[in-house]
Amino acid sequence: KHLRLHTEVDISSEFRYRNPVAGGDTLVMAISQSGETADTLAGIRLAKSKFLQVLSLCNTIESTIARESDGVIYVYAGPEIGVASTKAYTAELLALFLLTINWGILRNSISREKARKMIGELEKIPSVLEELLDNQKEIHECAQKFYQTPNFLFLGRSFNYPTALEGALKLKEISYVHAEGYAAGEMKHGPIALVDEKMPVVCIALKDSVYEKMVSNIREVKARNGKVIAVATKGDDQIIKYADHTIFIPPIAEEFSPILA
Repeated sequence: KHLRLHTEVDISSEFRYRNPVAGGDTLVMAISQSGETADTLAGIRLAKSKFLQVLSLCNTIESTIARESDGVIYVYAGPEIGVASTKAYTAELLALFLLTINWGILRNSISREKARKMIGELEKIPSVLEELLDNQKEIHECAQKFYQTPNFLFLGRSFNYPTALEGALKLKEISYVHAEGYAAGEMKHGPIALVDEKMPVVCIALKDSVYEKMVSNIREVKARNGKVIAVATKGDDQIIKYADHTIFIPPIAEEFSPILA
């Protein structure tokens, strides 16, 4: 979006086997918390065999992936004690944002004024997260209401489609509850058939460029008697009319919202 560069996202376990078409001007970026993930390591070795440059984002200092890459950015999130990657995921997002801003300045696709504004938004995040953590009543109420539910659907668009995937993954890893993350625009192609009064649907519906589309998705869920848990922007009174339960997050620039959502 900001650099106007062709970019593909691949799962390491797929990338390593598909013999990707890539020229010498292609940069391969590897993201790994541990720096020892077997599929990711195999992927960067494949890239190196094709004489492609590799830049890795790692949390673990002097890991194998870090050592075998041409360049490395450490996210310094500290050790991940549990199986689920939480703080490392957030730190990786932040590192990618900072990298984008710096590349944007160098490529003249982001003005220095815009870069300052983006950095200013990022600097707000610690206090905004503190505010979010200090007001967990909505989250506790939601947990009490739905903790016995066996299945969940997570929907998101644009920057928060990956957030929907990550939310579903975390529910599976931490609570051992079946959950699926989906691009909200694809809901009509399969997931909507599963929506009924027993299926809670977590909709990331922030006040952003795809807000009206997400509201449309929520209406579709409600038309099938589904239970909607909306992650919404604080101050959004409209969403309350459609959602069964709402978790509000403080306003923030659209591209940085996945850190909060």
